Amino acid sequence: ADGAYSAVRSALQHKKGIDYQQTYLPHGYKELTIPPNADGDFAMYTNALHIWPRGEFMMIALPNPDKTFTVTLFMPWNGDNGFNQIKTEEQLMNFFNTTFPDAVPLMPDLKTEYFKNPTGHLVTVKCKPWYYKNTVILGDAAHAIVPFYGQGMNCSLEDVDVLDDLLSDSNVLFSDVFSKFSEIRKPAADGISQLSHENYIEMRSSVASRLFLWRKSIEKIVHRIIPNTFIPLYTMVAFTTIPYHQVIARDKKQSKIFDAFLLFSGLTIGCGIIAITPQFRNMVLSFFSSNGAKS
Repeated sequence: ADGAYSAVRSALQHKKGIDYQQTYLPHGYKELTIPPNADGDFAMYTNALHIWPRGEFMMIALPNPDKTFTVTLFMPWNGDNGFNQIKTEEQLMNFFNTTFPDAVPLMPDLKTEYFKNPTGHLVTVKCKPWYYKNTVILGDAAHAIVPFYGQGMNCSLEDVDVLDDLLSDSNVLFSDVFSKFSEIRKPAADGISQLSHENYIEMRSSVASRLFLWRKSIEKIVHRIIPNTFIPLYTMVAFTTIPYHQVIARDKKQSKIFDAFLLFSGLTIGCGIIAITPQFRNMVLSFFSSNGAKS
């Protein structure tokens, strides 16, 4: 468990011939800060994840115990809105005043922090198998993911939990533990990797859509009514122990049913409006009558 740039994994590659894939997003990230306000309190509402979605990039903020917010700017390396295009304080302030004008007054140290703090890479690591003889890798060493679902540490802890269960299982030979561990956890690790990439698009773009937010609101209502039958995707990922790859499969099935439900509901409401509203009813009858006459 020695991280995304694991020395143990590198050694295993030479011993076992591990299939290995390392992929960088064409985006990076930079951490900034929103300090406490003049009263020494939080500058924004605390019981929330703050997101500034901007299509191809975004900024988020999370509260800390010391009344500050950790702000993370995610955006491409290149392009008009890219890290490599911001080289001077003037360019920085033009960019922020244009794209995040409401955040600028909350960030008095923006200029200093932006040019002082490093810009990080976003890397995904996949490999298989995760073991060789009596050596096994887990956590980021086996499956580093991008951070957009906040599940990196949780996924690693699930590795530990599964490995501990296998070591404690008297029906599993010790010589088979690592192979079974890799077999069980690899699909789940690939699943959360996929979900994390997809959630980046959702966070930076989809959340700005009223239709998307309306659909999520309906999902929450349906979940309250039938909590064990319908579980929203985020809830399954963050608040259940359903393996990540099974979450993906279940969400696909749920989405098909939910889409059919929305279509049926929309048609039912539309027909109801037509039936009870004379103006609409007469318009529909006139339309069909005229078409019948033409034929």
